[in-house]
Order: sequence, then structure tokens, then C-alpha cells
Amino acid sequence: MEYLFVAAGGAFGSLARYIIGIRIAEKARTTVPVGTFLINITGAILLGIVSTAGVNGNLYALLGDGFLGAYTTFSTFMYEGFHLFQNNQRKNAVTYISVSLVLGISGYILGIGIVMLFK
Repeated sequence: MEYLFVAAGGAFGSLARYIIGIRIAEKARTTVPVGTFLINITGAILLGIVSTAGVNGNLYALLGDGFLGAYTTFSTFMYEGFHLFQNNQRKNAVTYISVSLVLGISGYILGIGIVMLFK
């Protein structure tokens, strides 16, 4: 049964990432992958919230492993970061990768902090 929750969450998470990513890319009109950046940071915050709020069992499988696992994307982050290197946008690549890592960790900690405020 847990597999079904992960699969359902993953389906919705990947669709959310795809739709939001397209909308952001249309608005941003830049070579820097702003959509993936914003999706990964918001996903880190949400994962901090979900993992600290006491969500477990099937609900965690649905939200944490499924939805947020598919919503955030490390592989696309790496692809887009190194694609910037290949296009001789070294400064953008280093900035994108570095800021994503720092803000991803900070976002996760922020999510924990949000839950702790309400406990």
C-alpha cells in the first residue's frame, strides 16, 4: 500500500514541477534555470516542514517520498548547472550551483524552524 502512496504523490509532484517550471521559464526569459532553482528551494522548505511536523507512515510516503521527491529534482539541477558551464557561463554556473546548495540547506532548516514555532 505504501508504494501506491509514493506513486500517487510522485505523479502529482512531477506534474507540479513540470507545470510550475514551464510557467516560471516563460516569465523569467533568462538562461539561468530560475524555475528549477525556485522549485528546489520551495521543496526543501516543504520537506523541512513535513519531516519535522511528525508526518509519518502513508502520509509521509505520499508527501515526503512521493510528492516532494518528484517535485524537487537533483538530476535536473546538475544537468542545468553543468549546461551553463558548457555554454561558457561559468560565473552563472558557479553562482547557480552554490546558491542552490546554500539556500536548499537553509530552506530545509527554515522549514524545521516554522514547525518549531508552532509546537
